[in-house]
Amino acid sequence: MALSREVKTGLLAVFAIATLILGYNYLKGTNLLKRTQTFYVVYDNVEGISDASFVTINGLKVGKVQEIQLNQKTGKLVVALSVESNYKIPKGSTAKPYGGLLVGGKNIAITPDYSQTEMAKSGETLQGIQDGGMMDIVSNELEPLKLKIENAVVSADSLIHALNTVLDTNSREDIKKSLANFNAITTSFKKTSVELEQLLSGNRGKLDNTFTNLENVSQNFSKLSDSLAQIEVNRLMQDLETTIANLKDATSKLNNSEGSIGKLLNDEKLYDNLEGASRQLEQLLQDLKLNPKRYVHFSLFGKRAGEYNSPENPDQ
Repeated sequence: MALSREVKTGLLAVFAIATLILGYNYLKGTNLLKRTQTFYVVYDNVEGISDASFVTINGLKVGKVQEIQLNQKTGKLVVALSVESNYKIPKGSTAKPYGGLLVGGKNIAITPDYSQTEMAKSGETLQGIQDGGMMDIVSNELEPLKLKIENAVVSADSLIHALNTVLDTNSREDIKKSLANFNAITTSFKKTSVELEQLLSGNRGKLDNTFTNLENVSQNFSKLSDSLAQIEVNRLMQDLETTIANLKDATSKLNNSEGSIGKLLNDEKLYDNLEGASRQLEQLLQDLKLNPKRYVHFSLFGKRAGEYNSPENPDQ
């Protein structure tokens, strides 16, 4: 069955009106396609809260602000909250505005009291918690900074006072003198640097020659080291070991009374005989000195030799 133009126009108008109604209510915070429950909250001030502001539980969006009305008798503001029916709100729960510091409006956060077993019904009033205004929030945020600035100013004032106490007239004069001396030292150091630079510039050739000579000496020393490294060290060590072995063998023979020197060192009787012979030879020489005529007699006239005189100390 074909529809007439009038019927089509009527259906289109109904659809447009329904869409307009649904969109208008959605923008106001009411979703006609979902079942909702309404709760009321009373505030003294709703700054930042508007129709269609979000209603959240622990950050989860569960509804919107449906309407805000002014109670003409008390001057209080009654905010209607549209919350989806599948979210149960216990009695004793609170509703507090949040957000809206610099940009954007405020939303309302519901804090459920899960210690209560009885649930709030649609149309009941929740306890409202009033938050501070913009100036209160800014003041609370800036209060710690204000305290820090005050403490810093007090500390700076104490520091300046301490410096004024320590830096009396004499101390300031000493500091000035120290700075003047430092400037003089800096000037002298600058002058010395210039003179040193001039000295290095004038003797650059000599310094180059000196470094060249040092390099040559280093090369010669390296060659000498190579030459010393090529010496037959093993042969020298063998000769040294042979010499030590011969010396050890000679020492062993001396200790074993082998040879004349070994017997002389180890035979005590031979030592005593040599000592006695030496003493007798000394006595003989002394007697020869005292009585030469006893041993040598020469006379042209046949004179008789004199009597023998024994030495005064025969043991010497």
